[in-house]
Amino acid sequence: MAAAFSSLVGQPRAILSASPTVSFSQIRKPANFPLQNSRFLLVNSSSVPRTCTMAMVGDDNVDPARDEHSINWPSYDHPKVVDATPGFQERDFTATPYIPVYVMLPMGIINMECEIVDTNNLVNRLKILKSANVDGVVVECWWGIVEAHAPERYNWNGYKRLFEIVRDFNLKLRVVMSFHECGGNVGDYVHIPLPRWVTEIGGRTALEVYCDLMRSFRVKFDEFFENGVISEIEIGLGPCGELRYPSHSAKLGWKYPGIGEFQCYDKYLLNSLKKTAEASGGSSCGRVPCNAGSYNSKPQNTEFFRDGGEYNSTYGRFFLKWYTQVLIDHGDQVLGLANLSFKGTPIAAKLPGIYWWRNTKSFAAELTAGFNCHDGYSPIALMLKKHEAALNFTCLELHTVYRDIDFPEALADPEGLVWQVLNVA
Repeated sequence: MAAAFSSLVGQPRAILSASPTVSFSQIRKPANFPLQNSRFLLVNSSSVPRTCTMAMVGDDNVDPARDEHSINWPSYDHPKVVDATPGFQERDFTATPYIPVYVMLPMGIINMECEIVDTNNLVNRLKILKSANVDGVVVECWWGIVEAHAPERYNWNGYKRLFEIVRDFNLKLRVVMSFHECGGNVGDYVHIPLPRWVTEIGGRTALEVYCDLMRSFRVKFDEFFENGVISEIEIGLGPCGELRYPSHSAKLGWKYPGIGEFQCYDKYLLNSLKKTAEASGGSSCGRVPCNAGSYNSKPQNTEFFRDGGEYNSTYGRFFLKWYTQVLIDHGDQVLGLANLSFKGTPIAAKLPGIYWWRNTKSFAAELTAGFNCHDGYSPIALMLKKHEAALNFTCLELHTVYRDIDFPEALADPEGLVWQVLNVA
């Protein structure tokens, strides 16, 4: 176990975030499995990145069971598993800070009635985690479950029972406030929609809705905050909980490695763009690009993103700066409210790993997602620092060479992206 945890600590994730997070659904305990002699596998994601996962298996004679919640194991021949065998050469981390290890619980552990789906199974798995000396678990609290039926009618019953069980095992909790829809993206095996009433015209802004939910959570679980069981809150800021625009939605037909589409065509954003352009003395810039392709376009096939394209013109630079700033302002506002709601408890935010088309001049996929890479990720990092928020990142386990083998036309560079974000952080 020490070798496995040392190998994890050696990854950049430990610098970006307070601790590694592993997947609860990958923990298996075959019959007569001695945890003291267990081996750990660090498994790479095989598609659009979500979370670095760690699978636990027994000795070489055991074939770990895999259900529908497990990862899709790669079928090609090149190695994608780092095996912490007894002969593994460990790095020496003597006198370095202790890195807590948290395991993420499955998305579907709470149903739409806000009830624990299988209490006995949960207890059995928590026993395994406790015997493995993990520090805690990560739980996603879904807006679409808690406030499903009517505004400000919150149902926390299932989460309260879940937190009590976790506390009884003397484990810590990291809670994710998930304001997005679950379903339709890579790795989503359950569907949790947004609240039914969300499209109705009501008396609250979106920010007020988020703030009210966070305050309700803080009041409901006050004892868990006061006794330190809840150690961190990750604030959902967009699709998949990440700070980004929904620029590459599989529900709308996007497929990897499409560049995605800009998400600024509603009347509110169009008005914001127009006013920003007028205030800068360039009203002709107050328009959305009409030559940026569609969800599955390639950069070289668009007038906006091709080499020498409009993205690098005076207009293009103005538009992209505005588009990115709107996203940063959104994160700034939500995290400001989160700090008010959870004062005294560390908060975190998650950034996506948009790594395809990184070896082109325009960085098209990142631009449509809201990241103006020519300015670096510095403005976003500064915003997070303002709120003392940890930066969680989602593609640290990916290797550029494997992306090239699978989709050479995508000109991907996940490792380059990791180091850019790492250096900024």
